[in-house]
Amino acid sequence: MTDSNLVVRADDLVAGYLPGINILNGCTLEAFRGELIGIIGPNGAGKSTLLKALFGLVDIRSGSVTLDGEDITNTATNQLVRKGVGFVPQTNNVFPSLSIEENLQMGLFLKPKEFSSRAAEMWDLFPMLADRRKQRAGSLSGGERQSVAMARALMMDPKVLLLDEPSAGLSPVRQDETFIRTRQINKTGVTIIMVEQNARRCLQICDRAYVLDQGRNAYDGPGRELANDPKVIELYLGTLASDVEAASTSSRPEDAQ
Repeated sequence: MTDSNLVVRADDLVAGYLPGINILNGCTLEAFRGELIGIIGPNGAGKSTLLKALFGLVDIRSGSVTLDGEDITNTATNQLVRKGVGFVPQTNNVFPSLSIEENLQMGLFLKPKEFSSRAAEMWDLFPMLADRRKQRAGSLSGGERQSVAMARALMMDPKVLLLDEPSAGLSPVRQDETFIRTRQINKTGVTIIMVEQNARRCLQICDRAYVLDQGRNAYDGPGRELANDPKVIELYLGTLASDVEAASTSSRPEDAQ
């Protein structure tokens, strides 16, 4: 693809939470318009930290991030939302005391006059939410809360959507629904960068993927090619499958509904 279609570029990112301790040690990533990008790797590889660095939640110590060619390195999150970046964190991703409809209103607080038209699009994309729009978000299952979080992030009609482990803690059926929904959102034209613990499933649906290890790029390429790469299988996929199984076993019952 040409540079004119490049939406997000991260160059040699070094970032971390504590002084003198880096979690990212030179990560590089590109996402082109309309792509679904997967990020996989072992626990502690820096996957979620990479997303948070892109969204201004972790201080980038060196390197740069651009959005449509504009430098957005360490830009405040509210400004990133205005510029067209949406983010769905893995946990605490809904306002539990608010209704589904009120959660979506919070997602469009910068443009409240557009609520009716944007909400109508979300009801079409997430019909199960439309039927229960007055229900309190905290009473929903894990999969349903994930749908509310995605819908809220989409209310601002972002250019790029950052998803942090959207299938974590969900049952296999709910995981499949989440992956299908993610692909549907991507097909509407939204560029998606997704960190995912279910590496095999992620590689099946993404256009391209990055394998991170110790805060660095280990492998990258088309998702299905990486899924069949002997070295990736040997070094990562078996280990990651074990991580997913352990996480699923330890997840709370209400999250697996």
